[in-house]
Amino acid sequence: MVNHQTIDEHNTELSAEDFAALRENLHEQRVFRQEQLHQLSAAAAPRADALPSRRSAAQLEVRVKLAASARLVLADVEAALTRMDLGRYGTCHLCRGPIARERLLIVPQARYCARCQQVKEAGR
Repeated sequence: MVNHQTIDEHNTELSAEDFAALRENLHEQRVFRQEQLHQLSAAAAPRADALPSRRSAAQLEVRVKLAASARLVLADVEAALTRMDLGRYGTCHLCRGPIARERLLIVPQARYCARCQQVKEAGR
């Protein structure tokens, strides 16, 4: 998915308040995704008296896809928190340049600057 929002790539400075808010946001996302995965795994547990049906198979498939997506986001969130701890947060994984402040405020787990993200998505 390409986001066509304009991001000022020149504003890369994160204040201490920005950094603290981003860390809190990432912690909240981690808790949410962990709870989501817990709920999905509890819902996926088969009941002894349940008969397989097309509906239950479809529901299981949806839960499996939701869980996979939640695991991916959780991994991105965990990686962003690790980058924060290591002092590498806000640096693009491809060009090694800074990631715009506005981009991080929108997508705190971003690994790439807007330009490199577009290049990656165009290459898919």
